Amino acid sequence: MKKLELRNHIIKVASDLFYSKGYNATGINEIIENAHIAKATLYNHFKSKEELCIEYLKDMNSKFMQELALFIETQDNVRLKLLGIFDYLRELYRASNFNGCWACKCISEIGKENKTIREEIQHQKNNLLQFLKDLVQKNIPQNSNAESERLSNAIYLLYESAISESYLHQNDWPIYSAKSIANQMITNNN
Repeated sequence: MKKLELRNHIIKVASDLFYSKGYNATGINEIIENAHIAKATLYNHFKSKEELCIEYLKDMNSKFMQELALFIETQDNVRLKLLGIFDYLRELYRASNFNGCWACKCISEIGKENKTIREEIQHQKNNLLQFLKDLVQKNIPQNSNAESERLSNAIYLLYESAISESYLHQNDWPIYSAKSIANQMITNNN
């Protein structure tokens, strides 16, 4: 395997384990065993488990944001675009490997002193907030900046609640409820 392929393979194996079992419950030896590599190979690519976790977070977020943007672009009207994050979440929930939000799971497992992982997660969540704000501004251009920010923040909070609660309850009713509330807010903004 080429160096980049091997690095991506290690990230994929670690990602599957971190997402399914959790960051703390996944040991380096388990990653090495599942990736079928030597310990030296892992440490040749990553200095620490924390560094591997950062790559996992970046990989998961990159895939999520690309797929979300593509999903929303396929929607043919403003309301469907603005509510698209909930429809996309419903698709994620229906996948057999749905295990909630990778970032929220990870943040709940690390200590407050782990600034590196915390800052990466904050960065990802801020990017999602900005994506939603851009979406609102593009689709409801008559809103002021403050109105767009208020609506996008509310959609973000509804999404975050829906993903956590649908995982907790193992049911998609939180997604439908969040989408319904967001729909009312969008109606009130037009």
